[in-house]
Amino acid sequence: MLQTPSGGAGHGTAATDSGLMSIGAVLNALRDEFPDVTISKIRFLESEGLVEPRRTPAGYRKFSAHDVERLGQVLRMQRDHYLPLKVIREHLDAMERGEAVPLPTLGRQRDGETVPEPSEGPTAARIGRDELLAAARIGDQELKEWESYGLLAPLPDGGYDAEAVTVASLVVELGRFGIEPRHLRVMKAAADREAGLVDQVVAPLKRHRNPQTRAHAEARTKELAGLAVKLHAALVQTALGVRLP
Repeated sequence: MLQTPSGGAGHGTAATDSGLMSIGAVLNALRDEFPDVTISKIRFLESEGLVEPRRTPAGYRKFSAHDVERLGQVLRMQRDHYLPLKVIREHLDAMERGEAVPLPTLGRQRDGETVPEPSEGPTAARIGRDELLAAARIGDQELKEWESYGLLAPLPDGGYDAEAVTVASLVVELGRFGIEPRHLRVMKAAADREAGLVDQVVAPLKRHRNPQTRAHAEARTKELAGLAVKLHAALVQTALGVRLP
């Protein structure tokens, strides 16, 4: 069980008489059991809806003992069961509603070890070439041009991932401002570098002999991808001196 500090205020301790804690105090409370946890990790879990700390008028986060305990549960379920954050959130929310729900698993049990079920391939929706053209309201030549710049790429079966519609729509919107597909190659190159960095981090997990660890690679990839996207957006906003809603 996590030990939460009590008593006086100050940096790294409970900040008010109400028992609410600063993010630094939460970090200290969690580190005994989770030495790798960071402030960025706590903020990411908040952004994913796993915990909802209060905010002071100045915008500082204040965590209750319940928040800290919930964070511990999230980190424990990630570490011990390799569950995606969405599954963890749904499980904890159900428990807090008083529902008797079993702990989800990634697959069937064999000799006490969780064995992932055989994959049936990506579950994300796919879209055909004609459907993509219609959804983006572009012609075949435009799509070929975008493909030549690497902005879109067909799957082996000739179809496209559903995310291709989002990419195509954004390329069209940027075109309204005079930004041509060839100008977007720098964005594609930056995205590839970011993806390469994430792959480098999760590669040891993917190669691990333990099937649970390999299954954990997908959850870690999604988590890192989310952080990379948020960092990229923040850096662009900082460089332009703007704040998006």
